[in-house]
Amino acid sequence: MIKTYTQGRRGEDWLGRVRGLHPGLVLTLGFTETGLVEGISAAGATPRDRRYTALADAEFMVNGLNPAPKFPLPPLQAGASPALISRAVIAEQSIPLVVLNAGLPQLLTVPHIDLGGKPAQCLSTGAALPLDVVHHLWRQGLAQGEWLGNESDYLLLAECVVGGTTTALGLLTALGVDAAARVNSSHPTCNHSQKQALVTQGLSRVGLSQMPHPLEVVAAVGDPMQPVVAGMAIAASRTRPVLLAGGTQMLAVYALMGAIAAAQGCDWNPDNVVVGTTRWVAEDATGDTVGLAELTGACLMATQLSFAESRFEALRAYERGFVKEGVGAGGCAIAASLYQNWGQPELLGAIEALLEQKSRLDKP
Repeated sequence: MIKTYTQGRRGEDWLGRVRGLHPGLVLTLGFTETGLVEGISAAGATPRDRRYTALADAEFMVNGLNPAPKFPLPPLQAGASPALISRAVIAEQSIPLVVLNAGLPQLLTVPHIDLGGKPAQCLSTGAALPLDVVHHLWRQGLAQGEWLGNESDYLLLAECVVGGTTTALGLLTALGVDAAARVNSSHPTCNHSQKQALVTQGLSRVGLSQMPHPLEVVAAVGDPMQPVVAGMAIAASRTRPVLLAGGTQMLAVYALMGAIAAAQGCDWNPDNVVVGTTRWVAEDATGDTVGLAELTGACLMATQLSFAESRFEALRAYERGFVKEGVGAGGCAIAASLYQNWGQPELLGAIEALLEQKSRLDKP
């Protein structure tokens, strides 16, 4: 159920070390006004829906099914929320969840740790975040990584940032990674030209030096999740295995980790860190996830979970390229296969059971 796409030997070693271990899931939430650009993301049918996606995902991940949620999961153009995948796994396998607020425009309705960040402006401004806020979030990430790394056998680090694949493109580009036309999106066909135009506009407006500090790059064209997860992963990697649970966004975080380590002489253990996603991302024909992993030096693996035979059209939509990933869905599926040896029947059964219950609850 798990395939390694790059750095095969490193991936097999990592899988061997965590097999049978019980992970902890950390979900870092952030917001960028990039996600409100018309058509930039399918993680919410309208810009207004996308303003609340992270709040809704967090509420569902923590509370599960609720007949009257404060923030319901937003309607999508097609498909079902990836939070269904992650929630099904953590509920059935009793995986503990910690929610971090790196910078949201509204208050969360569930228990969480507020890191004192702030939402980002659209990256097209070239001034996404104040530099002092980025440095603060980086330090918060290091502190959380040291603490949370001691609470679990290994860490799954997930995110929810609508518009985050575009800020990932901005971060990767400014770090010198040739990410053009390689990133993914929640659309069935990636909107590369729209993303690239925003990145080009943002970089043209900021006076980055030829060799900028990586945190200056985040301040220019990034989002609040990136320095937090980079800091957490670096700190935790010193003592624990870490799975960066996501696709393009986590490959950008991995590149940021390496750049910060080089710029600041940070001690970390790259052999302890892998990127884990879904095969819908890893094999997305409209991007180049494997090529991007190779360029960043990341070990990329993916769950081989399939929805092709699902009885729900909302899940079969994943096979047509909709949604693909989010809130650590791929990483949670990988963890389920490693901890309780779940295969296709167990994963699909748990996800379908949760979707069926939700469908009954949603009926008027």
